[in-house]
Amino acid sequence: MIAYWHNPRCSKSRAGLALLEENGAQVEIRKYLEDAPSADEIRAVLDRLGIDAIDMMRTGEKRFKELGLTKNTPADDLIAAMAENPILIERPLAISGDKAAIGRPPENLLALL
Repeated sequence: MIAYWHNPRCSKSRAGLALLEENGAQVEIRKYLEDAPSADEIRAVLDRLGIDAIDMMRTGEKRFKELGLTKNTPADDLIAAMAENPILIERPLAISGDKAAIGRPPENLLALL
């Protein structure tokens, strides 16, 4: 089962979901904008991704600038910002076991199959 943090309004998110389903994946959709992940969940995904918090963020999002965040903001502050403002989480994001992938491009998600 692949947990899929999905924003149905995003074309990349829709494309990633379609790609997974076309390849036979069983997907559990989480509309993360409505059901925001906790800071602990975000930390767990970052560990699976093996990236820094800033690399899981939509830095071009208006809210990023409104909050005064930068690439030099401490990771704990970035994680808290994502938990409180899930629009800042890069999408789509898929999690399977001890692995995760950001679907930009959507083909990145195939590594979880």
